[in-house]
Amino acid sequence: MKSSTIAFLAGAVALCGSVYAAEEAESEPAGEWNWAMGEGISFNETPIVSAELSISWDSKYLSYGLVDNNDPIVTPGGWLTFFDWVTLGVSAIIDTTHYGTGAGYYNRRWFYQEVDPEISLGHSFSPDDFSWLPTTVEFSIGYMYESHPRSFKGEDGDPYDNPDTQFATFEISLPDLWFEPAFQYERDIMRDQGTYLNLSIGHTFALIDGDTEEDDPVLTFRPSIGQGWGDRRRVSGYLSNVHHPAYEEDEDGNLEATGDYEPLERNGLMDTCIKGEMTWNICSGIALSGYVAYYDYIFDRHLREGARVYEATGRYKESYNFVCGLALTATF
Repeated sequence: MKSSTIAFLAGAVALCGSVYAAEEAESEPAGEWNWAMGEGISFNETPIVSAELSISWDSKYLSYGLVDNNDPIVTPGGWLTFFDWVTLGVSAIIDTTHYGTGAGYYNRRWFYQEVDPEISLGHSFSPDDFSWLPTTVEFSIGYMYESHPRSFKGEDGDPYDNPDTQFATFEISLPDLWFEPAFQYERDIMRDQGTYLNLSIGHTFALIDGDTEEDDPVLTFRPSIGQGWGDRRRVSGYLSNVHHPAYEEDEDGNLEATGDYEPLERNGLMDTCIKGEMTWNICSGIALSGYVAYYDYIFDRHLREGARVYEATGRYKESYNFVCGLALTATF
C-alpha cells in the first residue's frame, strides 16, 4: 500500500474519531468548562483537549536493541490530545557530542538527527463502558513520518544513505492486569517495508502511595521484560551475515568488522529487553522518571552474530547493550 494512502487513511480515521467525540460532547447538557493540571480542558467532565510536553536523556540511541548512536541523546517532544481520542505530536532526537563521521552523522553536536511528527487514534475502554469487557483495554493506531537532515540522505556519493521513512503502528495493552501485557506492531512503509512485533509484560509497584486512593502513587517502580520479532525484510534491513568475520582498528581505535557481507534473509526473534523504571510523581501533572535496561539478541544465533557486527558505530563485537535514561514530563 502506498505511503500516501496510509497517511490518508490515518487522517480519515482520526477525523472520524474526533467528530464522534465532539458529537458526544455536544450531547451533554449545558454546563461549565474546567481545567486541571494533569487532566487538561474538559466540558461537563468530557475531555476536550490536553497537552503533554517532555524532555528525555538517554545514554545511547538504540533501535531494536542496536546502537544507532553510541553517545548520549536528548529527545524533546510535545503532544496534543483531543476528546481523549486523537493525538497529534512531534519529537526530535538531538545528538550531544561530536558523533563520528563514520556513521554519517557529521559531527552534529546539538543538532537534530531525526524529527518525528505523528498522528494517532486511541482510547481506553473499561468494564464501566462495556459490561462484557473483563478488564480495561487500551489501544492506539498511529502514523509517523521519520525525517532526517539532508546530509543523512546519501547525496554527493555519500555511502551512508539514510533516507526519510514512514511507519504505521498499532498498540494494545491490558493495564489493569497484574502482568500489564502490551503488544506493539510496527510497519515501515517506505524504506524496507519490514514488520516488527513486540510483546512485553511487567508490573507497577507503588513504593509510596498517594494521599488518597484516587491519587496516583508518589513513587513507583516497574520491572518489565519484552521480546521483539522481525520479518525477513526488517531483519535484512538492519543485520548482515559475515561469512569470514575479522576485526580491525580504525584511526580512532574503534573496532571495525571486516569480511564478506550479505543481508540476513530470514525472520526471527530480535531484541530481548529487561528494564527497570522508577517514576516520581512530583505533583499533579509533573513526573520525573528514570530507567536502566539491558538489550540482547538471545534466542537466534544468526541474528545474534549479525548484531555483533552491526556497523552503525563499529565499536564492539558484543550483541548486548546497557542503556539508561531520565525523562521529565508535564501534562496540562
